[in-house]
Parts: sequence; structure tokens; C-alpha cells
Amino acid sequence: MPTFDTVAFDADDTLWHSERYYAQTQAEFTKLLAHYRDEEYIHAHLYEVESRNIQHFGYGVKGFALSMIETAVELTEGRVSGNDVKAIITLARNMLSADIELLDGVSETIAQLAERHRLMVITKGDLLDQEKKIQRSGLRKYFHRIEIVSEKTRESYARLLAEHSIATQKFFMVGNSLRSDILPILELGGSAAYIPYEITWQHETAETPGGDAGFHQLEHIGQLPALLDQLEK
Repeated sequence: MPTFDTVAFDADDTLWHSERYYAQTQAEFTKLLAHYRDEEYIHAHLYEVESRNIQHFGYGVKGFALSMIETAVELTEGRVSGNDVKAIITLARNMLSADIELLDGVSETIAQLAERHRLMVITKGDLLDQEKKIQRSGLRKYFHRIEIVSEKTRESYARLLAEHSIATQKFFMVGNSLRSDILPILELGGSAAYIPYEITWQHETAETPGGDAGFHQLEHIGQLPALLDQLEK
């Protein structure tokens, strides 16, 4: 029997590309408002609006769209046109309908791990959007459970582990966010693999933990089976 009977994955930017679409959309949004403010100011103000709106709208494209609209209203002092608002909504709609692009090695690795481990997805964001992404990814058949939460904290992980009768020492989390995927599991005494993505969302930045036996860092997901084999010897 494997040491880790349950291996859980974050979804966005761990299984498929997501943040690059946010970055591309933000670039288009900046162009839209470029005649009002400079790029740096627009980025900073959007981040400020997003930060205060997360508690109200949560994570995901819909909350991001509302934050872009609010930012546009504030930066233009209410002078943003109806056409510009419509353009922002179109940007968000394009994000929701974008093709799911799996990260390199994900399909093969997930299929391989599913032969020996019970796999889960634990991710946050808009429920409908994330459910559609998982279905469209072609990976749904490999996962025993899908959990979409409003926030990933020590308490939310502890609740999920208790709900599914998973012992912390038998649980292994994989993700690209130190703040959301890694640190809460380490605080519970569990193990986790951090796989950095090419872009890190400002809301997810955190210091890399040092000296924790449960912490592992990989360059790409294809290294995960070998790491688990090594830990389970």
C-alpha cells in the first residue's frame, strides 16, 4: 500500500494554464483605459480593487470582471462608456470560453498516479466555472473527489480531511501557490509539493518554508511520481 493513499491537486496553473489568461486579459484591459491613466497606475488600482472585493465576490473570472468594471468606473470618475463596459464583459466571457490547455506532462502523470493513489482536486474559484473546466480538461475520470472551496486555509483543509476520513500523514497536496496549497498543509503536519508556475498572482505570494520535512519543490509535475516513489520506500 502507498504511504500516501490520497494525492490532491490544485487545478489552475497546476493542472492547466490559467494565470496567463488573466495576464492577457489585464493587458487588454490596460489598453482599453490607456488614454485615462498609465499602465502601472491601472495595474496597481486593479489589484487594490481585487483585494478588497475578494471577500465579497470570491475568486474567479466573474469576480475579476466585476473588479475590472469597478476599476474602470473609478479611474474614469464615472465617465467610462457603455461600449467600454461591454468590452470588459467580452474580455471576461472570452476567458470563460477559452480552451483548456493542460500543462506539459499533466495528462500522463495523472493517469500514472491514478493507478496507485486516490486522486482529488481541491481548488477555489467560481463553482460553475471550475466544474466546467474540470469536465472540459478530460481529467475528470481520474479523480475520486472534486472539492471547490471559497478559500484554502488550514481550517478548510482540516474540515475536508475529516469529512473524507483522510489521515493527515496519508495525504499529499500538490500546487503552485505557497499560500493556498502548501503552507496550510504543512501547518497541519502534512506533506506537499510546490511546483512554481511561470506567473505568480500577487494575492498568492508567500515565503518559501525552510527546514520542513514535509515540503518538497519540483520543477514540473512529471517529477511527482518519482518523488512519491522515493518517499514511499
